[in-house]
Amino acid sequence: MEERFRNHYFVLLRIALLLVLEVYIILSQSVLTGASVEVLLILALFIGVIAGKELMERRYQIIWLATAGVIWIIMLSAVGTTFTLLGVYLCYEVLTYFKPRLFWYILPVGIAFIPSGIDSSVQLVIAALVGLIYCQHDFVVEPYRKQTKEDTITEQRLKHDINRREYEMKEEVRKSFLIAENQMLEERAELSQTLHDKLGHNINGSVYQLEAVKVLLEKEPDVSREMVQAVIDQLRSGMDEIRAILRKERPKKYKLAVLQLEKLCEECRAKGVDATLITEGELKGIPEKYLEVILDNAYEAVSNSMKYAKCTRIKISIHVLNKMIRCSISDNGMGCKEIIDGMGISGMRKRIREINGILDFETEVGFTINMLLPL
Repeated sequence: MEERFRNHYFVLLRIALLLVLEVYIILSQSVLTGASVEVLLILALFIGVIAGKELMERRYQIIWLATAGVIWIIMLSAVGTTFTLLGVYLCYEVLTYFKPRLFWYILPVGIAFIPSGIDSSVQLVIAALVGLIYCQHDFVVEPYRKQTKEDTITEQRLKHDINRREYEMKEEVRKSFLIAENQMLEERAELSQTLHDKLGHNINGSVYQLEAVKVLLEKEPDVSREMVQAVIDQLRSGMDEIRAILRKERPKKYKLAVLQLEKLCEECRAKGVDATLITEGELKGIPEKYLEVILDNAYEAVSNSMKYAKCTRIKISIHVLNKMIRCSISDNGMGCKEIIDGMGISGMRKRIREINGILDFETEVGFTINMLLPL
């Protein structure tokens, strides 16, 4: 109801203004005497045409304005210049339809100088007030409403773009997570196949030789000792191969760290908190010790946010720069006025000190933990 009134308040204002003008003219000029019935009918028709115009489509409204002009001329012919002020009103109705420049809104005031039964100064003041009402709407209120509508549309587009970009970012993160997970699975399968191919024959041969030693141990001790030594050499060679394979095939630490952080975000989303991970730069350049610190502090920070912050959104970001790594964990929760170093925050500080990093906190909007780690 309020929204409908705001959208049509000027229509109601104009009709109310027309009624006030007609009542003022009738009372001040004693129009009710003489041919009052005919005059009242023409006035009612004039009001009906003006009101009916607002119910029409814009392209048909000019016809109704022309009809109102004809009715006004008939009134002038019937009772003289008594209804001159209605001409001022009608001119402003035409102007608000075409919306020309401000200069044109001054011209209808000149109609007030036409002599009528109303005092010329009063008639001029009334015409000026009517013009002021129309000017205020057409050049102040209407542009403001138009601008507000455009701003609302722009805001909705921006929100749509933000939501779209956020969705695209989440999809990109999800794809990166799947790619990393597939790489891990492929590396694991390759490792299993390599161990099977390289060591299977070696171990099976050693088992067969030991079975033979068990049979020949008492009958041919010298041969048995040689076979045992051969098995020892073979197994030692196999151990060297295992070490070489593991060194070569071991998954990269930074990939494991990203997977762990993604898993942490996934657990938060499962509990109703929108958690995202943003990475930028060459993650493979992060030392393993730094990755351990980032993971430990991230787990501690996210755990605190989930327990105490009453947040709906958590963001973990890692940016690898030329000489520094910047990592932050932020939430949109209630924040805090004073930071108390409990076991969790004390542990964060200790870990950061050990690698000569910097730790600071932002508590104005939500809670943010910033870590700066030198490379």
